[in-house]
Amino acid sequence: MQAIRFALCATTLIFMAQATLAAATSEEAAQLKTTLTPLGAERNGNKEGTIPAWTGGYTQPMPGYEPGGRRPDPFASDKPLYSVTAQNLAQHADKISDGHQAMFRKYPNYRIDVYPTRRTAAAPQWVYDNTFRNATQARTANNGVSVSGAYGGIPFPIPKTGSEAMWNHILTWQGEAARWLFQTWIVTADGKRLISSDSVIDYQYPYYYKEGSLETFKGDYMVLRLVTEGPPQKAGEAIVARYPTDMVGVGPRLWQYLAGQRRVRKLPNALYDTPSFVTAGISNFDEIWVFGGPQDRYDWKLVGKKEMLIPYNNNKLLQPSKIDAAMSERFLNPDQMRWELHRVWVVEATLADGKRHVMPKRRFYLDEDTWLAVLADGWDQKGQLWKTFWYQPVLASELPGVIGSSFGHYNLQTGDWIANHMVSEKPNHISFQKRLPDSYFTGEAMAGESVR
Repeated sequence: MQAIRFALCATTLIFMAQATLAAATSEEAAQLKTTLTPLGAERNGNKEGTIPAWTGGYTQPMPGYEPGGRRPDPFASDKPLYSVTAQNLAQHADKISDGHQAMFRKYPNYRIDVYPTRRTAAAPQWVYDNTFRNATQARTANNGVSVSGAYGGIPFPIPKTGSEAMWNHILTWQGEAARWLFQTWIVTADGKRLISSDSVIDYQYPYYYKEGSLETFKGDYMVLRLVTEGPPQKAGEAIVARYPTDMVGVGPRLWQYLAGQRRVRKLPNALYDTPSFVTAGISNFDEIWVFGGPQDRYDWKLVGKKEMLIPYNNNKLLQPSKIDAAMSERFLNPDQMRWELHRVWVVEATLADGKRHVMPKRRFYLDEDTWLAVLADGWDQKGQLWKTFWYQPVLASELPGVIGSSFGHYNLQTGDWIANHMVSEKPNHISFQKRLPDSYFTGEAMAGESVR
C-alpha cells in the first residue's frame, strides 16, 4: 500500500482499540468552527497550494440551469492541468488508487485528466448545526451495524473508527427528496454494451427532514421507490426499499413488484454479497453506492488521510446526450471525466472472524469535504485485486451540495464492468422535489399502483 500521511493522534489510536468509544469532546467539536469545516474537513489548503482552502463552497445558482432540466457544467471552461497516462503513471502513482493503477496496466489507453481543485462542497446552515450537535452525542454499536444519537447532519465529523467514517458516507448530505431518471449499463468481457434497466427512482431522506429532530426521527434514514420502464421484458417491475440506522438483525428492507405475476414479494437477502438483480448480478447489494448495508461482516480500520486524485465536480460527465459519448468500450470516456486533487480518508475493511464474504478485503477513499466514498478497491479470496469502484460527485448548488451521481465498478480480472445511474439520454438528470407521503414507499402502495 502507498505511504499514507496519518492524521490520527496517539490518543485517537488508543480509542480505536477500545470496544466502546466516546463521542468527540466539546473541545474537539469546537474545531468545526475554527480549523475544520462544519462537516469535518480541514479548512486550510495544502502547503503546495495544489489544494485550496475551503471558503464556504459553491452556493450560487449555476448559469443556464433550469430546475427539472439537464444539469450544466459550471466549470466547462476549465482546462486540464495535466494528464496521467500509462507512460507517466510512475510520477503520480502515490496519488492514484491501486485499482486505477491496475487500469493503466490493463488498458494502455486509459487516461486521467486532472483539473484545478475546487472545494465546492456545502450544505445548509441547519445541516451544519446538526452536525455540530452530532459530534458529541452520536454513537455506533454492534460492530458498526447501528448508529444512534445522530440526526440531520454528518454523524461523526471527527471520526475515531473506520465504522464511524463509513456511516458518514452512508449518511452524507444529499437533500431531502429527489427524483432521478437514469439507465444502468453493463459491458461484457468481450466489450458488448447492454442496457440492464431504464428506470425512474424517487429517493427520500427522512434523516434529513429539515423540520425533524432526533426525538421525532423514526429510524429509516433513506427510503426509495424504483420503477423500471425498460427494456421491454422488465417494464413495469418496481422496488421499494427502506434503510434503517439500526440494522441489527434486519438490514435494508426491500420489496419487489413482479409485473408478470402482478404481486409483491419481500426480498429476504437483499444485503451483503448477494448479487443484485437490478444490475443483472454484476454488482452485489453492498456494492451499490460503493458501499451500503450492514457493516458486521468486516472489521473496519480508519487508516488515515492522504492526498489523492479522485473524480470530482464531475458535471462534465452529465453533458453528453448519447451514452456512446459517455462510455467507451472498457471504461467511462476519459474525455468526459474531471479528476481533481483532494484529501481523502482511507478506510480498510477486512473480513471479521467467523464471517464470510466473497470480497474479504476492501479499501475505501472518502472525500474529506462530503464524506462520499468516491473510490474503492476490493480483493478476492486469493488476495488478488478484483474490482475497482467509483462514485461520481456532481455539483448541485441549489441544495447546496456536492452529491453522488453515477456509480459502478470495473472488474480488473474479467474486463466486464457496470455503470449505474447514467443520465446521458434523459431529458433531466435529477430533480429535487417536494416530499412524497411515507406511505408511497411501502409494498402495499406499490402493489396497488403498479400496472404493466
